[in-house]
Amino acid sequence: MDVRSLIAVLLAGSELTSWGIVHPTLWKLDHRAQVRAEKLMCRRFASIDPFLMTATIVACLVAAGGLHERSGTVALVAGICFAGMLIGNMPIHVRVLRWDEEHGDPDEWRRIRRRWDRLHGVRTCSTAPGSPSSRWPSWAPSVRRRLDTPLACG
Repeated sequence: MDVRSLIAVLLAGSELTSWGIVHPTLWKLDHRAQVRAEKLMCRRFASIDPFLMTATIVACLVAAGGLHERSGTVALVAGICFAGMLIGNMPIHVRVLRWDEEHGDPDEWRRIRRRWDRLHGVRTCSTAPGSPSSRWPSWAPSVRRRLDTPLACG
């Protein structure tokens, strides 16, 4: 696996975990605890995601230019979806960080978070399958070799 693929897979895994495990769990917290937890997560992801996201967008767009047909299209769509984070989810992150958990309206908070969840879900479901398939030509033969090789059992 080359560096571009590794970067894309790391980001896709992070996004999938956030969408499928972390955020559904946070919905179970009361308003104040959920806001505090979201703020902590936003700050933590803010220290990692700008670099990982930028590298992934560049990697997907570079890969799209060098691939043909379906693989190139998938890589391009993945790059666009990751870039969509900047205009869709990022403004919501800013609102989350500025939210007053003591005096903020819980209904408005839920509306904001549901919008973020929808955007994140669409982007995650669009990009998670795209990361490995954007490199399909390079890893398909090695998978076939592994599947054709009998398992060595102990």
